[in-house]
Amino acid sequence: MNADFTSRLIARRAFLRGAGAMGVGSIALDQLLAADGGAARPASHVAPHAKSVIFLHMVGAPSTLDLFDPKPRLRDLHGKPAPDAFVEGKRFAFLRGHPSMMASPFEFERLNEGQDISELLPHLKSVADRIAIVRSMRTEDFNHAPAQMFFHSGLNRIGRPSVGSWVTYGLGSASADLPAYVVMVSGKVPGAGASLWSNGFLPSVYQGVEFRSSGDPVLFLSDPEGVDRARRRRIVDGINRLNALELEHTGDPEVRTRMAQYELAFKMQTSVPELTDLQSEPGPVRAMYGSGGFADHCLQARRLVERGVRFVELFNADWDHHNGLEKSLARKCKEIDQPIAALIKDLEMRGLLDETLIVWGSEFGRTPMFQGAKLAGAGRDHHKDAYAIWMAGGGIRGGISYGETCDLGYSITGNPVLVRDLHATILHALGLDHQQVTYRYQGLDQRLTGTEDSFVQHALFG
Repeated sequence: MNADFTSRLIARRAFLRGAGAMGVGSIALDQLLAADGGAARPASHVAPHAKSVIFLHMVGAPSTLDLFDPKPRLRDLHGKPAPDAFVEGKRFAFLRGHPSMMASPFEFERLNEGQDISELLPHLKSVADRIAIVRSMRTEDFNHAPAQMFFHSGLNRIGRPSVGSWVTYGLGSASADLPAYVVMVSGKVPGAGASLWSNGFLPSVYQGVEFRSSGDPVLFLSDPEGVDRARRRRIVDGINRLNALELEHTGDPEVRTRMAQYELAFKMQTSVPELTDLQSEPGPVRAMYGSGGFADHCLQARRLVERGVRFVELFNADWDHHNGLEKSLARKCKEIDQPIAALIKDLEMRGLLDETLIVWGSEFGRTPMFQGAKLAGAGRDHHKDAYAIWMAGGGIRGGISYGETCDLGYSITGNPVLVRDLHATILHALGLDHQQVTYRYQGLDQRLTGTEDSFVQHALFG
């Protein structure tokens, strides 16, 4: 250790001892993050519609041909071989040979400006005038984990930040005692795992924080036995005094992140248990959402954005219906239909829907051809070239359908929306220009939408 560094340490320690009476906790979290690594936080570039996002990912990919994009012509071809053009030179995850077509077993209702919604979603129909159905989504992968990565980060491999991380990097946090980016999973963890809410090459403060459904909402949130609140405060302050010395010596932005995370974790010991205590909600509100893990997560999502959390993602598992589609899809829709409709209504009643963008979707769609030895009990294989998502709130023009697919639901015939277009549109809703939200990494100004052309879907906004 050289003399100059030793003298700096002595001076720094004297300062920290003086500051210790107040504690490092008196330093505002925003101050800890103000100089965060690599780039200044971008300012809003356009007038924002929304302040926060609730991202609903249906893990495994529901068949949107059976939910939002009915194809009457499939009834005429039900059980008949698919057109040659559908299979020649094409690759599928599981279909082999020359598959046959399958019509939807469900009825649809026409609503508003050309919306069609399945009988499986009666509650969602009641809020159809608040949502915009995008029937022309296209992605690039047909296997779950890489497609999930692509849907979240624009790349089918681990290493890039998720859309939630980019949003929180671009806008920061509006809450002093909760994470800016919260994740909740009902059912099995997605195939791509925690990489779906990874910060990638962004500073780790922008990583999503998973809230659990049982035990401590966040791992190790409770104080160990024998450690009271005052002692915990002294521990955090002592650690951050050491971190401050390390930061002065190295200038490493990850040390600054670590300091902020210790401080936030201390605050979360109070804020998170209160947040996750749903019994504090009036009985009629809880009843509106229904019961079950996903219903609780939808209610918690409203409570999170109400408290300033910037990006909330809910993963719901078990939508991978390669067989038994008729029963399995009905079961899953019953699980999510009431809670999602309640979430929209609840946000609207509280004046929060206009400033909260809701996105419902998945990693890809499903084929109009059936998978299985026979039609009875059949399912659908993965399909990347055409599927549907929907959006609501945050300036979205409700009551519409956008984009078109062919009369068999196999390919897009109007207004294609690529994943990077969806990402650009999400950032636009939040007042961010996707071309200007960049982070210097490996000598390049990286961005969520990459280097290819990406287009905000302005027609979706009112």
